[in-house]
Amino acid sequence: MFSDDLSAQVRARFAHVETCPFTGPRIFFENAGGALTLNSVVETSARFAAIPDNQGRDNPASKALVKVIEAAREDVRTLFNAPSGAVLWGESGTELLFRLVQDACLGAEAGGIVLGSTVEHPASRSACARWAAMTKRPHVLVPHDDETGLVTAQAYADAVTPDTRVATILHTSPVTGMGNDVAAIAQAIRDVSPECFIIVDGIQHACHGQIDVSAAPIDGYVISPYKVFSRHGYGVAWASDRLTMLAHDALVGGPDGNWELGTRDTGAYATMSDVVNYFDWLGAQVSDTTDRRARIEAAGAAIHAHESALTTAMLDGVGNLPGLSDLPDVRIVGGADNAAREGLVSFWIDARPSGEVVEALNAAGIRTHIRKSDHYSGNILGPLGQADCIRVSLAHYNTLDEVRAFLAVVKDL
Repeated sequence: MFSDDLSAQVRARFAHVETCPFTGPRIFFENAGGALTLNSVVETSARFAAIPDNQGRDNPASKALVKVIEAAREDVRTLFNAPSGAVLWGESGTELLFRLVQDACLGAEAGGIVLGSTVEHPASRSACARWAAMTKRPHVLVPHDDETGLVTAQAYADAVTPDTRVATILHTSPVTGMGNDVAAIAQAIRDVSPECFIIVDGIQHACHGQIDVSAAPIDGYVISPYKVFSRHGYGVAWASDRLTMLAHDALVGGPDGNWELGTRDTGAYATMSDVVNYFDWLGAQVSDTTDRRARIEAAGAAIHAHESALTTAMLDGVGNLPGLSDLPDVRIVGGADNAAREGLVSFWIDARPSGEVVEALNAAGIRTHIRKSDHYSGNILGPLGQADCIRVSLAHYNTLDEVRAFLAVVKDL
């Protein structure tokens, strides 16, 4: 877990850590819905919003903007560990998942199947459902394990066929909080269908660090920056060289391999550099390495360790405060003892409506969220026979004192 000094330094770099601009003091445990924003992102957004020039013109300001954009692409390459392929910006993470899935389905060899899993967020499942139908392919869903909230490499291996043309993998679930083994799943697919296009939804995983597209045989990886300390208004993705070579939406006569349409705010690029710089800074606080990628990896490891300590305290208790797993009638999605957990605990109380619990926590100044068995979470909650649950999602800027405050309120409930 972070030292008190490092935790204070981390929290000082984020906006609205302890207070909501509308309600006043609060603890923020709704990070899966959108992480806190770096102060540097707020400042960078304002600075670039005021610049009237656009990239691609023959003037000094325009050339300076182009340098900012080029630097941001290289920063994302470092964050993703992506020496090859294309780095692209889009409208949102969901929009980019749709685009990558569309291009893979249209560009892959005819016939075969599109493969996904039941644990996936509707962004990737919906994209695959649409483009599997449009290209007249079955959309096959690998079942996840309801007890653990995971989908395994073996489950994919049991379902993949030599004619699997496109496959999707969810890195981390925003409902169960569990991280799936992307490298093992991708290899299981690749072993049976070597030419399959494999696209990963990394939107929920990104804020926990440890993105490495070179460690898995995949073709696409997508994130939503507002869930990784930046802001709304854009998405970021990586596409392999083979996926980039396929035909995709682009201006006629435009440069080959260009994914982006129109002119995007340069601040969208610059704020992603702020995020990468932050990971770099954090890595320097927890390691002695001078290599930037190594510092980013060190930051990811430190984030994982800190968040694991917090979720363990939330589940097992702190001092004389019982943890969620100790309380009667409390049910933990994915089980209390689950090594795949990434900074998130979803639960329900048999004797209390989830909405009532969220309201009580809000009244105590603790921000959480209700997940309902709808198009977002029904794939997880439906098989459990549960109409809803309470989601408590942490990030590395949260503290043990905040977990104590949460447990005290739940104990009273």
